[in-house]
Amino acid sequence: MITDPTLLKISTCLFALAVLHTFFTKRFNAWATRFPEGSASENLLHFLGEVEVVFGLWAAVFIVCLSLMQGTQAAVNYMNQVNFSEAAFVFVIMCLASTRPILSAAHQLIDKIASLLPTPRGISFFVTALIVGPLLGSFITEPAAMTVVALLLKEELFEKPISTRLRYATLGLLFVNISLGGTLTHFAAPPVLMVVGPWGWTLSDVFKSIGSKALIAVVFSTVATSVIFWKELAALNFEKKIKQARVPVPLWLTSLHVAFMILTIVYHSHMAFFLPLFLLFLGFAEVTREHQSPLKIRESLLVGFFLGGLVTLGGLQGWWLKDVVSALNDTPLFLAATGLTAITDNAALTYLGTLVPNLSDASKIALVSGAVTGGGLTVIANAPNPAGYGILRSSFGDNGISPLALFVAALPATLIALVIFLITKG
Repeated sequence: MITDPTLLKISTCLFALAVLHTFFTKRFNAWATRFPEGSASENLLHFLGEVEVVFGLWAAVFIVCLSLMQGTQAAVNYMNQVNFSEAAFVFVIMCLASTRPILSAAHQLIDKIASLLPTPRGISFFVTALIVGPLLGSFITEPAAMTVVALLLKEELFEKPISTRLRYATLGLLFVNISLGGTLTHFAAPPVLMVVGPWGWTLSDVFKSIGSKALIAVVFSTVATSVIFWKELAALNFEKKIKQARVPVPLWLTSLHVAFMILTIVYHSHMAFFLPLFLLFLGFAEVTREHQSPLKIRESLLVGFFLGGLVTLGGLQGWWLKDVVSALNDTPLFLAATGLTAITDNAALTYLGTLVPNLSDASKIALVSGAVTGGGLTVIANAPNPAGYGILRSSFGDNGISPLALFVAALPATLIALVIFLITKG
């Protein structure tokens, strides 16, 4: 890995510029409208306004700097050391989870559970989708849960004439709940997965120390949000039946899609296995196209590119993050982790925690709890967030999602989780 202090400082400056850039993407898109359509200026500004290219762009700048300072071979050697498995996994699982058989099965499950609630259809769907969906992330992984829930919300809620306030409240709640909802198990949430091996955590350890509290936070925040927007949600015209405009998806086909997802999830750290498996799936999807929707290859690739750029730059921030983690303990560490997660990937943060010697058990729990608590504040805070961002961006008008508005919208659910973790500490 890179040890040159100058290059490390350059990487941190570029990382900070990338974070700042994410808050200006909406402004770039607005500026683009001032130029003739198809002009070089308009195309460049639209390119700079794509959140998914931000970290890849600044990572490319760093690779150029590295090549100029130490030669192209040094840049090649560094890229060979970066682990892109998570970025590739998110690309594949997002494609799989967005297929018609998987979405249809998820829609049926949420519909059945929602029908049991003695509330108007709009309320029951909202509550079920934003509780059950994120909690499924503990079993099908957070990126898959984000993809499924975001697509269902886009179809059932965001395409309806709802207020901008409800749109952002739902988006913020979704991001926070996905970050928390994957902690019921020890293999589905990236920030948890980073520590279970080095720290020897078991399924029971994760659920007792983090997952049980996260469950309470997800339920409380979702119910509270539904009460605040009760009148607007209850007034929406929700259809009770699933649209059957195309040929119904046969059970055998859904079962095979689930099998592809399970194999990908089980071997998510083995890119040499799940990428060829995905190529096999592409052929399978082609011969069963009468039961398929168009695969979301472009959207998934953009999300993978975003995460690839994030790990390229984020992996070099240990020189200052490690000192922060080692200097704090318990409650201060929990609060610091919650805040730091907003400006860096939470899995990277917990990974750095495993490199700090002699962390107490309380500090370990505080670090991971803070990482998942702050995972909804920004698009870069949690690996699945770019997937949800990419799916729902078009529902927020021509200028897309405002990063500042997202931060404000996610803050209430984040504070609720923060309070729950603090009062149940120990």
